[in-house]
Amino acid sequence: MKDKTILVVDDDKNICELLDLYLSIAGFSLLFCYDGSTALNLLKDQKIDLILLDIMLPIINGWEVCKIVRRTSSIPIIMLTARDMLEDKIQGFDIGADDYIVKPFEPKEVIARIKARLKANQTKSIGEDGLLKAEDLIVDISKYEVWQGDSVIDLKPKEVQLLYFLLNNKNIVFSREQLLDMVWNYDFMVDTRTVDVHIKRLREKLGDHSTSWSIKTLRGVGYKLEVR
Repeated sequence: MKDKTILVVDDDKNICELLDLYLSIAGFSLLFCYDGSTALNLLKDQKIDLILLDIMLPIINGWEVCKIVRRTSSIPIIMLTARDMLEDKIQGFDIGADDYIVKPFEPKEVIARIKARLKANQTKSIGEDGLLKAEDLIVDISKYEVWQGDSVIDLKPKEVQLLYFLLNNKNIVFSREQLLDMVWNYDFMVDTRTVDVHIKRLREKLGDHSTSWSIKTLRGVGYKLEVR
């Protein structure tokens, strides 16, 4: 893992020292910064493979950093924070975080989650350019952009991820629980209506006028993106 560089963004120097100790032993290269503004500047100049991101940061908080990064990049982001409310976790996933770890944490668990995220990201990128099409619909996951005809559709990061997943697995039905696991990566109990809300938003923003594809509900089963 020495070729993988982790950017740790946290203003708690003790946390940074702890992560430095364990992640270095695990073979990762590390960069540290202590505010959101510096993190965004580093991302412009350095090759970063994954971000460990605190929420309560000086200058620019972690929520905003995540949103800004997701406008142009699919780099894995793991929130590492003391905020443990369910609403915070849901917000983190909705704005594009790939995982969410609550402090205090076990360093070995952090390492395991980092490896899982890097592996998933590597598998996803093999043989892909991040671009999927279904007639007038184009989803570019590398830029988090969705086009319908000549128009750019304004979608939130999690809506883009959900649409990309459904289009990448077109004509396959997924239950709400499967979508929560595969798109949100939830490892805690959460209301499955989260999926329903995001499907509803996609339908509202994309419309239902296309003759070549549609998001179908199979009552009592789940959802699929049907391409005809």
